[in-house]
Amino acid sequence: MLELALLFFVIAIIAGALGAGGVAGLSMAIAKWLVIVFVVLAVVSLLL
Repeated sequence: MLELALLFFVIAIIAGALGAGGVAGLSMAIAKWLVIVFVVLAVVSLLL
């Protein structure tokens, strides 16, 4: 899951550098949610 978040982050950086603001914003939003899901699942797995 963290690998996917990093992939979307890289896509957002590349899209932002090329001037595609909509794609960059969407990729950053997806990456943010993937990181949140990763952290929640990591905490749950540590508690169980």
